[in-house]
Amino acid sequence: MQTVPAANPWLAAVAPSPIGETKRWVLGRTFPADRPLIDLSQAVPGYPPALELRKHLGELLLDPAMHGYTPILGLPALRETYADHLSSFYSARIGADEVGITSGCNQAFCLALMSIAQAGDQVILPRPHYFNHDMWMRMQGVEPVSLDFRPGSGAVPNAEDAEKLIGPRTRAIVLISPNNPTGAVYPRETIHAFYELAKKHGIALLLDETYKDFLPEGERPHALFDEPDWQGTLVHLYSFSKVFALTGYRVGGVTAGARLMAEIEKAMDCVSICPPRLGQEAALYGLRNLLPWARKNTEGLKARADLLGQGLQKSNRWRLVSIGAYFAYVEHPFANQPSTEVSKRLADEENLLTIPGDMFGAGQERFVRLAFANVTDDKIPTVLERLERFGA
Repeated sequence: MQTVPAANPWLAAVAPSPIGETKRWVLGRTFPADRPLIDLSQAVPGYPPALELRKHLGELLLDPAMHGYTPILGLPALRETYADHLSSFYSARIGADEVGITSGCNQAFCLALMSIAQAGDQVILPRPHYFNHDMWMRMQGVEPVSLDFRPGSGAVPNAEDAEKLIGPRTRAIVLISPNNPTGAVYPRETIHAFYELAKKHGIALLLDETYKDFLPEGERPHALFDEPDWQGTLVHLYSFSKVFALTGYRVGGVTAGARLMAEIEKAMDCVSICPPRLGQEAALYGLRNLLPWARKNTEGLKARADLLGQGLQKSNRWRLVSIGAYFAYVEHPFANQPSTEVSKRLADEENLLTIPGDMFGAGQERFVRLAFANVTDDKIPTVLERLERFGA
């Protein structure tokens, strides 16, 4: 006899979050002082928010006005400041009415997808994929259509390959650059080729640029906002979590044309009414005051990425596929072992927590993702040492 309501079959068919799964591998364990756990599983900054930001928020908490709802798509001051930031970054003109604030970039993606696709539709998703994108599509009854990168491409997908996957049920293409999980930075011509492909077929391009702030200073990753009719094709997604170390505040952004933004607003009202007020205040303060602080952190992460990348390139066992500010995607040396088994053994034998490639899609059994942003520079040699020793 059934004692609880039956679960939504689309939701029930989706595997649990890889982050939660990998964290359980070490749950309850203790680690010796000379071999502590090094957690390379989750993309989190290795430093707290700026002290001045924390003091600012502490003072704001005393204001009774800080504890109520905001407009559905966010504080007008934040929308205006964020639109100005995007306009400056992309050397384009983006209006405050074309941006909305969300509870993190994951919510921005979920709301955008819900506004574009319905059950039975298809969305092209480069593989390896960000697992939450794949999970949300399947929960909605939307079919992810996998787009694999070509060998030797540095994990960069090809628009010509994507065009072969477009059919009558295709509603969108998803890109993340700099990429999660591979760290790959897509060349400008690649991003533009996907935009032109989406425009040609009358589908949306969902471009997630959560990690745009970790590109070299002054680098404009694309000129899509220069297109006079970008609103008919492009949906831009962003997170304040990484740049200002606000992961727990849950604040992100979505940029789109007015028609789509109206649909996003409906969905936003139902799922969370408005983004968290304190997160919005933190993002606003960050945009106004902390971009130099953020740039200094970016330079530090670049140095760490170089240190890890150089070490991996010297390895005769682990092959570096791609690397960026937060992630390295590597091929492990165990041809007959699936990546989940390799990652579990890394956790058990080397106290090194990673996410296996097969959690980022089928056909990724030979790969492991290393999220190195949350470890300090002095731990990188230890990471490399443990990888080289493992299974040798």
